[in-house]
Amino acid sequence: MIYSWVNKVIRQNMRNRVEEIYAFMDQPVMYQEQLLRDLLAKGVETEYGHKYRFDLIHNPQEFSTRVPLSNYAALKPYIERMREGEKSVLWPGKVQWYAKSSGTTSGVSKYIPVSKESIEDCHFSGGRFELALYCNAVPETKIFEGLGLRLGGSTEIQSEGKSQSGDLSAILIQNIPLWAELRSAPSSDTALMSDWEKKIDAIIDEAIEQNITSLWGVSSWFLVLFKKVLERTGKKHLLEVWPNLELFAHGGVNFAPYEEQFRALMPGDQITFMENYNASEGFFAVQDDPNVDGMLLLLNNGIYYEFIPMDAYEDTSSKTIGLSDVQLDQDYAVVITTNGGLWRYLLGDTVKFTSLVPHRIKVSGRTAHFINAFGEEVIVTDAENAIRSACLKHHCDLVEFHAAPCYMNSEKTGGHQWIIEFKTTPKDLSAFTNDLDLALQAENSDYAAKRKGDLVLQLPNIVVAKPGLFHQWLKSKNKLGGQNKVPRLSNNRDLITQLESMNGAHQIPA
Repeated sequence: MIYSWVNKVIRQNMRNRVEEIYAFMDQPVMYQEQLLRDLLAKGVETEYGHKYRFDLIHNPQEFSTRVPLSNYAALKPYIERMREGEKSVLWPGKVQWYAKSSGTTSGVSKYIPVSKESIEDCHFSGGRFELALYCNAVPETKIFEGLGLRLGGSTEIQSEGKSQSGDLSAILIQNIPLWAELRSAPSSDTALMSDWEKKIDAIIDEAIEQNITSLWGVSSWFLVLFKKVLERTGKKHLLEVWPNLELFAHGGVNFAPYEEQFRALMPGDQITFMENYNASEGFFAVQDDPNVDGMLLLLNNGIYYEFIPMDAYEDTSSKTIGLSDVQLDQDYAVVITTNGGLWRYLLGDTVKFTSLVPHRIKVSGRTAHFINAFGEEVIVTDAENAIRSACLKHHCDLVEFHAAPCYMNSEKTGGHQWIIEFKTTPKDLSAFTNDLDLALQAENSDYAAKRKGDLVLQLPNIVVAKPGLFHQWLKSKNKLGGQNKVPRLSNNRDLITQLESMNGAHQIPA
């Protein structure tokens, strides 16, 4: 009875936040400009604010003129001083927390400042917006009568210098409100375990008999957990384990290649799938309508946005445009100014707008994750859509993939090499390769032009990965955990060479 009462109270509180969402949907530019003024007012007395004369900035045009675009390398000296305890460098006061985000293909770690404002008015606020949208869509939800199963990263909080660092998920768990902690599983001690493989078993030990009503985390890592849950219980699908499950809130990787597997694991129409877009730098967007393509850009959530058309992208020398100038179906690099002290920061992601009223986006790739060795300009979305199409046609399931160029030499033209780990391998790998190639040509006209007559690009070469290869690679890099993922495209052969070496003789050529 008490959980039913708690559910009603929290549910009503969440639905009240929907009015905030309607407000910024109705006047997006006004809300963004007001947010920029608020951020500048906070930053005016910081070292960075003095350097770039925030006091003289009165509008977005002056902001983009006075303050340079920055990447992590440009802000790193400031951040290092902040980590040693210096105050009011990029953000007023002392910033205690830093989300440690390692590069996917290098050992270099980034330390993203996570201020108190960023924790409360961006990360937690974004989660509340997501719950509010869900409660608004499902008025009779009983989600708060059970627990939300969270699947976060794998790094413990560490004291380094005069600050603390770790996965964003670990930082948020350390600061989570009491009401949310009481409605979450597993316990904080289990959620913060650093050994990913032991943590999975511990999560199952705790959660398997609990009333789990929602799931929160990266979809690809949930597949690992679900497989073990079904092995442990002997059940056919997850609703036999958690019959009151109703929401799967997922983000971090493109859901499309995994969707069929998840729908088989959670059959029927009981589950609502909601995509979100969050990272160490902030909580950016959430799917406001499960039946509509794209995620609602959160314009009143501590982050001011600018965009760079990818056809004019020149890293930190680029010219940005504002929200009022974006167009549909164009790739844009994202620039953010945050309530954590990142000023005009190149996020590294690219997005497309699927709607302008309201502003909905989908992640299309990375500014650094692409293949353009021959002018084909293949981005992550192209590859993900093509492999999904081929998998659907051949009734096979994907675990993970990585693709990279094979360079031309005097004897042959160039091409792309794919190393793919299947859950179910296609019966005819040669036909699968042809269909993957055709699907990619349909997605990308530049790739299609380079494939014509095999003059520049030959048919892709597919290597079948041994089971667990990508898990093994992540483990070798100490990157097991919910916030780590394998880059799906690379414009060089560094990563694919590592994967080939680890794969050994387990290669079934097309």
